[in-house]
Amino acid sequence: MKIWGRVNSTNVRKVRWCAEEIGIDYEHIDAGGSFGMVGDPDYLAMNPNGLVPCLKDGDLILWESNAIVRYLARRYGTEPFASADAGAWASADKWMDWASLSFATPFRDLFWNLVRCRPDQRNECEMKRGEEQCVRLMTIADKALSDAPYLSGVELGIGDVPLGAIAYAWFSLPIERPELTYLHAWYERLCLRPAFQKAVMTPLT
Repeated sequence: MKIWGRVNSTNVRKVRWCAEEIGIDYEHIDAGGSFGMVGDPDYLAMNPNGLVPCLKDGDLILWESNAIVRYLARRYGTEPFASADAGAWASADKWMDWASLSFATPFRDLFWNLVRCRPDQRNECEMKRGEEQCVRLMTIADKALSDAPYLSGVELGIGDVPLGAIAYAWFSLPIERPELTYLHAWYERLCLRPAFQKAVMTPLT
């Protein structure tokens, strides 16, 4: 199995964390950003979007990080990470799409301005809007986590992966965060996991 992508990409973090959590042997190939490669004909033949991550497992080639996480969980995962119960799977699955779709714009506005822009280049309106939206969304997750230790239920599962990757960056940014007790406790539990430490807790750039 091969996984292409730069380790500081949130979407690559998701895929590598899932693979590490399940215990899959894979070859990681740096691609995207300063590593280039994503515009090469051979790469575009695998992923015509020219984005990361990309996965090759035997004859199967996949792109889109959530699709890759779902595939790895279904193909190689076991209970409780990959629930065999359709209802439990769907309940966790909804958090995957919620995190990826809901956070896409507000988190990008916040992250890019704080991490990838010089102070004099920052768009304060974008930052304020992004921060407010992220807080609103994290509050939704905090409420859900008041009922169970993980978004996937009583144990870590696929539903925790997308938001976990985002939460690492969110908790690392130099911003004021509200006291979201359950969210913070969940994040601290993630930080204790070796797979999370290896695949997600990489430098923010």
